[in-house]
Amino acid sequence: MNGLSAGTVAAVERLGKQILDITEGWGRSWIFLLRTLVAICTPPFRPYLLLTQLMQIGANSMVVVALIGMFTGAVLAVQGVYTLSKFGATAYVGSMVALSLIRELGPVLTALMVIGRAGSAVTAELGIMKITEQVDALRSMAVDPVRYLMAPRLLAGIIAMPLLAGIFVAVGIYGGYFVATSLLHMNSGTFLSQMDASVDWRDVYCGFIKSLAFGFIFGWVACYKGYTSGFGAIGVNKATTQSVVTASVAVLIVDYFLTSILNRVLFT
Repeated sequence: MNGLSAGTVAAVERLGKQILDITEGWGRSWIFLLRTLVAICTPPFRPYLLLTQLMQIGANSMVVVALIGMFTGAVLAVQGVYTLSKFGATAYVGSMVALSLIRELGPVLTALMVIGRAGSAVTAELGIMKITEQVDALRSMAVDPVRYLMAPRLLAGIIAMPLLAGIFVAVGIYGGYFVATSLLHMNSGTFLSQMDASVDWRDVYCGFIKSLAFGFIFGWVACYKGYTSGFGAIGVNKATTQSVVTASVAVLIVDYFLTSILNRVLFT
Protein backbone atom coordinates (compact mmCIF):
# COMPACT_ATOMS: atom_id res chain seq x y z
CA MET A 1 0.00 0.00 0.00
CA ASN A 2 2.87 2.30 0.88
CA GLY A 3 4.63 1.42 -2.38
CA LEU A 4 1.49 2.22 -4.36
CA SER A 5 1.13 5.51 -2.55
CA ALA A 6 4.77 6.42 -3.21
CA GLY A 7 4.38 5.55 -6.89
CA THR A 8 1.27 7.68 -7.13
CA VAL A 9 3.03 10.58 -5.49
CA ALA A 10 5.98 10.23 -7.90
CA ALA A 11 3.63 10.17 -10.90
CA VAL A 12 1.84 13.29 -9.69
CA GLU A 13 5.20 14.99 -9.14
CA ARG A 14 6.32 14.16 -12.68
CA LEU A 15 3.02 15.41 -14.10
CA GLY A 16 3.25 18.62 -12.10
CA LYS A 17 6.83 19.18 -13.20
CA GLN A 18 5.86 18.74 -16.85
CA ILE A 19 2.98 21.19 -16.48
CA LEU A 20 5.27 23.73 -14.80
CA ASP A 21 7.90 23.29 -17.52
CA ILE A 22 5.32 23.81 -20.27
CA THR A 23 3.88 26.87 -18.54
CA GLU A 24 7.34 28.33 -17.98
CA GLY A 25 8.25 27.69 -21.61
CA TRP A 26 5.13 29.46 -22.82
CA GLY A 27 5.86 32.42 -20.58
CA ARG A 28 9.47 32.65 -21.75
CA SER A 29 8.43 32.46 -25.40
CA TRP A 30 5.94 35.33 -25.01
CA ILE A 31 8.50 37.46 -23.17
CA PHE A 32 10.99 36.71 -25.94
CA LEU A 33 8.42 37.72 -28.56
CA LEU A 34 7.64 40.97 -26.74
CA ARG A 35 11.34 41.86 -26.52
CA THR A 36 11.81 41.12 -30.21
CA LEU A 37 8.83 43.25 -31.24
CA VAL A 38 10.10 46.13 -29.12
CA ALA A 39 13.52 45.78 -30.77
CA ILE A 40 11.90 45.88 -34.24
CA CYS A 41 9.96 49.06 -33.47
CA THR A 42 12.64 51.06 -31.66
CA PRO A 43 15.99 52.47 -32.84
CA PRO A 44 18.77 51.86 -33.63
CA PHE A 45 17.72 50.20 -36.87
CA ARG A 46 20.10 48.06 -38.91
CA PRO A 47 18.63 47.72 -42.40
CA TYR A 48 21.63 45.82 -43.76
CA LEU A 49 20.91 42.98 -41.31
CA LEU A 50 17.31 42.87 -42.55
CA LEU A 51 18.44 42.78 -46.18
CA THR A 52 20.85 39.95 -45.40
CA GLN A 53 18.09 37.89 -43.81
CA LEU A 54 15.70 38.67 -46.67
CA MET A 55 18.31 37.24 -49.00
CA GLN A 56 18.83 34.10 -46.93
CA ILE A 57 15.19 33.46 -46.05
CA GLY A 58 13.40 34.89 -49.07
CA ALA A 59 15.57 34.98 -52.19
CA ASN A 60 17.29 31.67 -51.49
CA SER A 61 13.90 29.96 -51.10
CA MET A 62 12.48 31.18 -54.41
CA VAL A 63 13.62 28.22 -56.51
CA VAL A 64 12.20 25.51 -54.28
CA VAL A 65 8.97 27.47 -53.72
CA ALA A 66 8.48 28.01 -57.46
CA LEU A 67 9.22 24.35 -58.20
CA ILE A 68 6.71 23.09 -55.64
CA GLY A 69 4.17 25.65 -56.84
CA MET A 70 4.50 24.53 -60.45
CA PHE A 71 3.80 20.89 -59.69
CA THR A 72 1.10 21.68 -57.14
CA GLY A 73 -0.82 23.61 -59.79
CA ALA A 74 -0.24 20.80 -62.28
CA VAL A 75 -1.58 18.18 -59.86
CA LEU A 76 -4.63 20.33 -59.10
CA ALA A 77 -5.37 20.63 -62.80
CA VAL A 78 -5.11 16.88 -63.39
CA GLN A 79 -7.24 16.03 -60.38
CA GLY A 80 -9.71 18.80 -61.21
CA VAL A 81 -10.28 17.60 -64.74
CA TYR A 82 -10.65 14.00 -63.55
CA THR A 83 -13.07 14.87 -60.71
CA LEU A 84 -15.15 17.58 -62.38
CA SER A 85 -15.57 15.56 -65.58
CA LYS A 86 -17.81 13.19 -63.60
CA PHE A 87 -20.22 16.08 -63.10
CA GLY A 88 -19.79 17.69 -66.51
CA ALA A 89 -18.12 20.72 -64.93
CA THR A 90 -14.62 20.68 -66.38
CA ALA A 91 -15.07 24.36 -67.32
CA TYR A 92 -14.50 25.21 -63.66
CA VAL A 93 -11.02 23.70 -63.45
CA GLY A 94 -9.46 27.16 -63.72
CA SER A 95 -11.57 28.41 -60.82
CA MET A 96 -10.67 25.42 -58.69
CA VAL A 97 -6.94 25.75 -59.34
CA ALA A 98 -6.83 29.49 -58.71
CA LEU A 99 -8.99 29.54 -55.58
CA SER A 100 -7.26 26.53 -54.04
CA LEU A 101 -3.84 28.09 -54.54
CA ILE A 102 -4.71 31.65 -53.55
CA ARG A 103 -6.78 30.95 -50.46
CA GLU A 104 -5.26 27.79 -49.04
CA LEU A 105 -2.48 25.80 -50.66
CA GLY A 106 -0.29 28.75 -51.62
CA PRO A 107 0.17 30.21 -48.12
CA VAL A 108 0.25 26.84 -46.32
CA LEU A 109 2.65 24.97 -48.60
CA THR A 110 4.90 28.01 -48.90
CA ALA A 111 5.09 28.26 -45.12
CA LEU A 112 5.87 24.57 -44.73
CA MET A 113 8.60 24.71 -47.37
CA VAL A 114 10.20 27.84 -45.89
CA ILE A 115 10.04 26.36 -42.39
CA GLY A 116 11.75 23.20 -43.60
CA ARG A 117 14.44 25.01 -45.60
CA ALA A 118 15.07 28.32 -43.82
CA GLY A 119 13.55 27.70 -40.38
CA SER A 120 15.86 24.81 -39.63
CA ALA A 121 18.83 26.86 -40.85
CA VAL A 122 17.91 29.85 -38.66
CA THR A 123 17.50 27.67 -35.57
CA ALA A 124 20.74 25.79 -36.18
CA GLU A 125 22.65 29.01 -36.85
CA LEU A 126 21.42 30.67 -33.67
CA GLY A 127 21.96 27.51 -31.65
CA ILE A 128 25.56 27.21 -32.83
CA MET A 129 26.14 30.88 -32.06
CA LYS A 130 24.88 30.24 -28.55
CA ILE A 131 26.99 27.16 -27.79
CA THR A 132 30.12 28.79 -29.23
CA GLU A 133 29.49 31.79 -26.93
CA GLN A 134 29.06 34.28 -29.78
CA VAL A 135 25.84 35.48 -28.14
CA ASP A 136 27.72 36.10 -24.89
CA ALA A 137 30.39 37.96 -26.87
CA LEU A 138 27.72 40.30 -28.23
CA ARG A 139 26.51 41.01 -24.70
CA SER A 140 30.08 41.71 -23.56
CA MET A 141 30.31 44.35 -26.31
CA ALA A 142 27.04 45.96 -25.12
CA VAL A 143 25.14 44.67 -28.17
CA ASP A 144 21.66 43.34 -27.49
CA PRO A 145 21.50 39.88 -29.15
CA VAL A 146 17.71 40.10 -29.43
CA ARG A 147 17.98 43.34 -31.41
CA TYR A 148 21.00 42.23 -33.45
CA LEU A 149 20.07 38.59 -34.19
CA MET A 150 16.38 37.97 -33.59
CA ALA A 151 14.63 41.14 -34.77
CA PRO A 152 15.99 41.04 -38.36
CA ARG A 153 15.07 37.38 -38.76
CA LEU A 154 11.54 37.80 -37.43
CA LEU A 155 10.91 40.86 -39.59
CA ALA A 156 12.43 39.17 -42.64
CA GLY A 157 10.12 36.19 -42.18
CA ILE A 158 7.06 38.44 -41.98
CA ILE A 159 8.09 40.31 -45.15
CA ALA A 160 9.34 37.36 -47.19
CA MET A 161 6.49 34.91 -46.59
CA PRO A 162 3.75 36.84 -48.49
CA LEU A 163 6.16 37.51 -51.37
CA LEU A 164 7.10 33.84 -51.63
CA ALA A 165 3.43 32.84 -51.40
CA GLY A 166 2.69 35.20 -54.30
CA ILE A 167 5.40 33.51 -56.38
CA PHE A 168 4.00 30.10 -55.41
CA VAL A 169 0.49 31.08 -56.49
CA ALA A 170 1.56 32.70 -59.77
CA VAL A 171 3.75 29.78 -60.82
CA GLY A 172 1.13 27.27 -59.62
CA ILE A 173 -1.60 28.87 -61.71
CA TYR A 174 0.67 28.80 -64.74
CA GLY A 175 1.47 25.13 -64.08
CA GLY A 176 -2.23 24.30 -63.86
CA TYR A 177 -2.96 26.31 -67.00
CA PHE A 178 -0.18 24.59 -68.96
CA VAL A 179 -1.25 21.07 -67.95
CA ALA A 180 -4.96 21.74 -68.48
CA THR A 181 -4.59 23.36 -71.90
CA SER A 182 -1.56 21.58 -73.39
CA LEU A 183 -1.77 18.07 -71.97
CA LEU A 184 -5.46 17.68 -71.14
CA HIS A 185 -6.69 19.67 -74.18
CA MET A 186 -8.90 22.06 -72.26
CA ASN A 187 -9.89 25.33 -73.92
CA SER A 188 -7.57 28.09 -72.69
CA GLY A 189 -10.26 30.77 -72.94
CA THR A 190 -12.60 28.77 -70.72
CA PHE A 191 -9.85 28.20 -68.16
CA LEU A 192 -8.93 31.88 -67.94
CA SER A 193 -12.45 33.29 -68.12
CA GLN A 194 -13.77 31.07 -65.33
CA MET A 195 -10.74 31.87 -63.21
CA ASP A 196 -11.25 35.59 -63.74
CA ALA A 197 -14.95 35.33 -62.91
CA SER A 198 -14.39 33.34 -59.72
CA VAL A 199 -11.39 35.03 -58.09
CA ASP A 200 -12.15 38.12 -56.05
CA TRP A 201 -9.90 40.52 -54.16
CA ARG A 202 -11.24 39.07 -50.94
CA ASP A 203 -9.59 35.77 -51.86
CA VAL A 204 -6.28 37.58 -52.30
CA TYR A 205 -6.71 39.33 -48.93
CA CYS A 206 -7.39 35.97 -47.32
CA GLY A 207 -4.18 34.44 -48.67
CA PHE A 208 -2.17 37.55 -47.82
CA ILE A 209 -3.33 37.62 -44.19
CA LYS A 210 -2.52 33.95 -43.80
CA SER A 211 0.95 34.47 -45.26
CA LEU A 212 1.66 37.28 -42.81
CA ALA A 213 0.56 35.11 -39.89
CA PHE A 214 2.66 32.16 -41.08
CA GLY A 215 5.71 34.38 -41.54
CA PHE A 216 5.24 35.60 -37.97
CA ILE A 217 5.05 32.02 -36.70
CA PHE A 218 8.12 31.04 -38.71
CA GLY A 219 10.27 33.83 -37.30
CA TRP A 220 9.01 33.49 -33.73
CA VAL A 221 9.48 29.73 -33.40
CA ALA A 222 12.76 29.49 -35.32
CA CYS A 223 14.40 32.33 -33.39
CA TYR A 224 13.12 31.26 -29.99
CA LYS A 225 14.18 27.63 -30.39
CA GLY A 226 17.63 28.69 -31.58
CA TYR A 227 18.02 31.24 -28.80
CA THR A 228 17.07 28.71 -26.10
CA SER A 229 18.75 25.62 -27.55
CA GLY A 230 20.73 23.31 -25.31
CA PHE A 231 24.49 22.95 -25.43
CA GLY A 232 26.38 20.58 -27.64
CA ALA A 233 25.47 18.92 -30.92
CA ILE A 234 22.55 17.11 -29.30
CA GLY A 235 21.07 20.36 -28.00
CA VAL A 236 21.23 22.07 -31.40
CA ASN A 237 19.85 18.97 -33.12
CA LYS A 238 16.94 18.79 -30.67
CA ALA A 239 16.20 22.52 -31.01
CA THR A 240 16.22 22.33 -34.81
CA THR A 241 13.87 19.35 -34.84
CA GLN A 242 11.51 21.00 -32.35
CA SER A 243 11.56 24.21 -34.38
CA VAL A 244 10.47 22.55 -37.62
CA VAL A 245 7.84 20.35 -35.98
CA THR A 246 6.41 23.08 -33.74
CA ALA A 247 6.24 25.70 -36.49
CA SER A 248 4.68 23.27 -38.98
CA VAL A 249 2.00 22.14 -36.53
CA ALA A 250 1.34 25.74 -35.49
CA VAL A 251 0.87 26.76 -39.14
CA LEU A 252 -1.76 24.07 -39.69
CA ILE A 253 -3.59 24.88 -36.45
CA VAL A 254 -3.57 28.63 -37.09
CA ASP A 255 -4.66 28.00 -40.67
CA TYR A 256 -7.83 26.31 -39.45
CA PHE A 257 -8.77 29.18 -37.16
CA LEU A 258 -7.85 31.86 -39.70
CA THR A 259 -9.92 30.11 -42.37
CA SER A 260 -12.92 29.97 -40.06
CA ILE A 261 -12.57 33.62 -39.03
CA LEU A 262 -11.83 35.02 -42.50
CA ASN A 263 -14.69 33.10 -44.08
CA ARG A 264 -17.07 34.75 -41.62
CA VAL A 265 -15.54 38.21 -41.94
CA LEU A 266 -14.85 38.40 -45.69
CA PHE A 267 -17.38 36.07 -47.29
CA THR A 268 -20.59 36.53 -45.31
